Amino acid sequence: MYEFLSLDVTDGLAVVTLDRPPVNALSRGMQEELRAVAQEVSGRSDVDAVVFTGSERVFAAGADIKEMRQMPYAQMLTEARELQSAFTAVAEIPQPTVAAITGAALGGGMELALCCDRRIAAERAKLGQPEILLGIIPGAGGTQRLARLVGPAVAKDL
Repeated sequence: MYEFLSLDVTDGLAVVTLDRPPVNALSRGMQEELRAVAQEVSGRSDVDAVVFTGSERVFAAGADIKEMRQMPYAQMLTEARELQSAFTAVAEIPQPTVAAITGAALGGGMELALCCDRRIAAERAKLGQPEILLGIIPGAGGTQRLARLVGPAVAKDL
């Protein structure tokens, strides 16, 4: 049913696996599927909890830069709102949600993890907002979600 992710429901646990090699970039298609899977699991009575995961190497590496290169500024603003909408759909899943991070969760990937109720990270996991180094703020709510999660002082320190 999905092209860029898979959904497996077993014994009340829904596992959503991001599957867009090589780095699970959050293309427009992936964003639409995240919104759709969030709506699907929200409406299922056989789902008690939801786990979001990626590959062993990469949870999600953020926005699809190749798609963004072709966009004029006005379209990028629209796309940022669409990404925020997809992440809000994940954040509004009524069942408990967990981001299981075994690899890199960067940019939008970290923002997706912040949408979940809990984050479980392997020792080798790498989380970050590298767009800050380019003078760009996280475009899908990362600054707000991180500050709400760990407090403003810790968020600024990070």
